[in-house]
Amino acid sequence: MLDRDDIDSDGLPEADDIHPLFHGAPKTTEFRKLRKRIIRETREAIDRYGMVDRNPTAPRQKWLVCLSGGKDSYTLLAALTELQWRGLLPVDLLACNLDQGQPGFPATVLPEFLTRMGVVHRIEYADTYSIVVDKVPQGRTYCALCSRLRRGNLYRVAREEGCSAVVLGHHRDDILATFFLNLFHGGKLATMPPKLLNDEGDLFVYRPLAHVAEADCETFARAMNYPIIPCDLCGSQDGLQRQAIARMLDDWETKAPGRKGKMFSALMNARPSHLLDPELFDFAGLSRQDRKNSQD
Repeated sequence: MLDRDDIDSDGLPEADDIHPLFHGAPKTTEFRKLRKRIIRETREAIDRYGMVDRNPTAPRQKWLVCLSGGKDSYTLLAALTELQWRGLLPVDLLACNLDQGQPGFPATVLPEFLTRMGVVHRIEYADTYSIVVDKVPQGRTYCALCSRLRRGNLYRVAREEGCSAVVLGHHRDDILATFFLNLFHGGKLATMPPKLLNDEGDLFVYRPLAHVAEADCETFARAMNYPIIPCDLCGSQDGLQRQAIARMLDDWETKAPGRKGKMFSALMNARPSHLLDPELFDFAGLSRQDRKNSQD
């Protein structure tokens, strides 16, 4: 049992006992600050968007934590595991990698890593790669179909394992990029929500890294020397709009440091009365009497 003196201001113990996922972590002050920031921001998102049922009579939740082998999913797994390890996340975690049959995919890397780290996991094989390359015309991007097929398989695995949620590693920069993709190309104000109910209504989709910067995921995963697996299926295609948006955001951040944070804050500070959607605000019903009544 930890004493109060062993707990720092962020609720994270100062004790040396750590989960194997953090073995070999750099001892520098900079890395400790980075780790604490990621854990704090992950915990903030979980609490802010109600990802954990705090009803003491509710059955214990189980989350399917999707692990691609990229820097973001490793950061997600580490953050959630530490919160669980510290007693701050009262859910069961099941790491899952979906092997999509992509040629050259190093199929042994993740199961060996997860076994070595003592992480409960499931490796699922589903050859969606062949479907994608067969159905998508040459020169078109694979992302949309690949994502749908992957999500369908992950939903199936979550149901088979009795999970209440599928947990993804999308971070703050992914959410910003999606917002601008929808703005520039979709004609709508929308992005990846941190918490979503699937169409069937039986599974949640969570994004606990919603407040975490991509640069922090990159620095963290590299510093921990996790065995990162690149995604060559989508990354090998030039001209992706998402890549163009990412470069635009990075350029803005370089010219005006902190701009990404400001834009992300705006997504949490929407004012329907100052936009143009009559479905969100009753412009037709607005009258001068409303203002007079509010001042009385």
